[in-house]
Amino acid sequence: MITLIAAGGLSMAFSLFMTPVFIRLFKKLAWGQYINIDGPSSHQVKRGTPTMGGIVIILATLFGYFVALLITQNPPSTSVLLVLFLMVGLGVVGFIDDFIKTHKKRSLGLGPTAKIIGQIVVGGAFALLAISFPDARGNTAASTHISVVRDLDFDFLSWGLIIGLFAFVVWIVLMVIATSNAVNLTDGLDGLAPGSAILAIGSFIIIGFWQANQSCSSLTLDPDVQFKCYNVSQPLDLAVIAAAIAGALIGFLWWNTNPAKIFLGDTGSLAIGGALAALAIESRTELLLVLIGGIFVIVAGQVVIQLTYFRLTGGKRIWRASPLHHHFEVKGWAEVTIVVRFWIIAGLCVAAGVGAFYLEWILQT
Repeated sequence: MITLIAAGGLSMAFSLFMTPVFIRLFKKLAWGQYINIDGPSSHQVKRGTPTMGGIVIILATLFGYFVALLITQNPPSTSVLLVLFLMVGLGVVGFIDDFIKTHKKRSLGLGPTAKIIGQIVVGGAFALLAISFPDARGNTAASTHISVVRDLDFDFLSWGLIIGLFAFVVWIVLMVIATSNAVNLTDGLDGLAPGSAILAIGSFIIIGFWQANQSCSSLTLDPDVQFKCYNVSQPLDLAVIAAAIAGALIGFLWWNTNPAKIFLGDTGSLAIGGALAALAIESRTELLLVLIGGIFVIVAGQVVIQLTYFRLTGGKRIWRASPLHHHFEVKGWAEVTIVVRFWIIAGLCVAAGVGAFYLEWILQT
């Protein structure tokens, strides 16, 4: 518990007090945001605002987690290192995209194909590493089963080692791409993505802490509920890193709320999406992420529906703009109003996800 509190507090303090330093640095480097001319005209005033704020979030997370370990004299865990691998790896992909935008002074960075390739490489490496290092009980960070609240009976390896392993990697890569791009699409208004991510990632503090208390490896677990135990590798460590990421986001949000002094950039949105995917995969709550990250699913789903309808009808639209938050901007809603209402929806989705997680425990007989 001390490690968890220290990790969250230290990462929050780092991002809260160090973000102004990075804002000044990014201004000197001319790492300013270039606004898409096709977006809402009101966004043109944001042109030149420092971007790549994801660098601050990643550094704050690393600082909070590893300093907390030094304070409590605990070693780093494989599960957390894998979360950080996916978070930092996708952050690097996003950084390349952001750097091209700022260097070439345009709103477009990496092409869609190049960005997807980067996500596939990082996601594929994560998938293979996540099933390569079993703990003392033989559990790896990830499972080759598909999971909802815990592993289902279906195992990819039932298709054979080669085909099953390939299918598992494809499944994990699809999760990583979908989650990171969904967060990226949601990052369109000041504070929208970080505020929503705090709620989603914060839910894994609760989930990880509960799984640790009800772990199959616990020597103090009540024998009457032993059959309900969770076979998750290092769940408390996952709660610790979730606290570190959430703390980093809280400190960053102080400077990212309207009017934002710094933007996440793809560096931040892809990194956050990677962390969210990794936490869901390693806590065996893969499909539950649809509820926990419901606001990101709604935004990404709207984009898919809008683009599909646009192509099928030769240019017609269902909504006035896409992603969804821009639709409400076009309708005349104030930016702050949209952000707060989306946060409310994000909170309700997280509550539904955590509620479903706990309800499954209660209904286990």
